[in-house]
Amino acid sequence: MSDDWQSELEQQREQKEQYFASHPRSPIPNHADFAGLDYYPIDPDYRFELDLHEHDDKERITVETTADGSQEYVRYGEFRLEVDGEEVTLQAYQPVGGEDRLWVPFRDETNDEETYGAGRYIDLEPGHDRTDDGTWILDLNEAYNPTCAYNEAYECPLIPMENWLDIPIKAGEKAYPGEPVGHSHH
Repeated sequence: MSDDWQSELEQQREQKEQYFASHPRSPIPNHADFAGLDYYPIDPDYRFELDLHEHDDKERITVETTADGSQEYVRYGEFRLEVDGEEVTLQAYQPVGGEDRLWVPFRDETNDEETYGAGRYIDLEPGHDRTDDGTWILDLNEAYNPTCAYNEAYECPLIPMENWLDIPIKAGEKAYPGEPVGHSHH
């Protein structure tokens, strides 16, 4: 396995930064206010190749959102991994509506301090994140902030409690260094 994934990830981060800084559909409409994005250094120890343990009974769950709404997901399967010597289980959800992608959201001990308080997301695409052997690459370096971290006008699904981890995940995107759009000081 080469280190190509590291340069690919760095490239993704740069593209995202450019999108936020200049794109008309950036979550930060006034580009002059954009404070840049902040990340942990890329760490190979947070990249896993795992079997997805599919649930026999893929139940539908309703996930609450930041805007008092809800979205439907299917509990598709779970990943079992070891982070810093701790056994961790993360549920992978699939959006209802037939998309192939998997959504792996999580909260961890870095939230509110180094990372966004409500937690972070990882998206897995079968064409990109699945190996020829049928295993999945779960790379916690790819964890990213919900758009609500930058702009409170967005509606973001809240992370189901079963994916609240009691360990720190020092990988992926850190808290947005700027002030979220629409944030008012009470």
